[in-house]
Amino acid sequence: MYGDIFDGHARKKARAAPKVAAERELVVEDAATGFCGAVVGFDRGYDGEFVKLADARGTVRLFAMREAAFLIDGRPVTLMRPKAAPAGSIRSASGSTRVEGLRAKVAKSSRIWVEGVHDAALVERVWGHDLRVEGVVVEHLEGLDNLGERLAEFAPGPGRRVGVLVDHLVTGSKETQLTTGLGPHVLVTGHPYIDVWQAVRPAALGIAAWPEIPRGEDWKTGICRRLGWGAPQDGWRRVYNAVNSFRDLQAPLIGAVERLIDFVTEPEP
Repeated sequence: MYGDIFDGHARKKARAAPKVAAERELVVEDAATGFCGAVVGFDRGYDGEFVKLADARGTVRLFAMREAAFLIDGRPVTLMRPKAAPAGSIRSASGSTRVEGLRAKVAKSSRIWVEGVHDAALVERVWGHDLRVEGVVVEHLEGLDNLGERLAEFAPGPGRRVGVLVDHLVTGSKETQLTTGLGPHVLVTGHPYIDVWQAVRPAALGIAAWPEIPRGEDWKTGICRRLGWGAPQDGWRRVYNAVNSFRDLQAPLIGAVERLIDFVTEPEP
């Protein structure tokens, strides 16, 4: 995560784009071509350093790590190779440095909301350590249809932000219609998959790809039937147990959760 590196502005004088460590699975956009992908590696040539980006379809491209060559949330940044972790340091499931001897921290007023129990469980499995370090609570909505009522009860405002993680957040979907115009203290991010199960990499589950399920058929039931996983509760156990770190998740989900954590933990302007 890159914290509050974008604080301030350059009304009178242009300033250099902030430098961001290109941690693995950080999602960025190449400013020149619009290609958006997660960091998966690096290369070095006679003309400088290059970063490898992989998009949601698995396409991998190489880009020169020039100044202000990339965008994060629409803002130019300069990518840098991440520094090597100190000897003996331990990484959490999200890839961050684990904080040993962590004591319970008073929860922030801000919250992260997810659609259901499975979303919450996967977020906790990968980002649980980070969330405890930051004092952030994740709650599930029991369905996106409850979002409006929950926001009215919570009353977001300064120092009381809400980040919302949404499944199937694509143009024209019901999910997109329910999450527009929610105000400056609410950030909605999401992934394009029908269900959060699908945000788990097939390779982590030992399958070639997620089966296509016809519209109108219950998605989880159809998946389990085609893969021979039994009932949906049996399928969920397979999905959950297959996730040990961020490397087992698709880049769009990783980027969506990282942006929400940044949003609810960054200092107020």
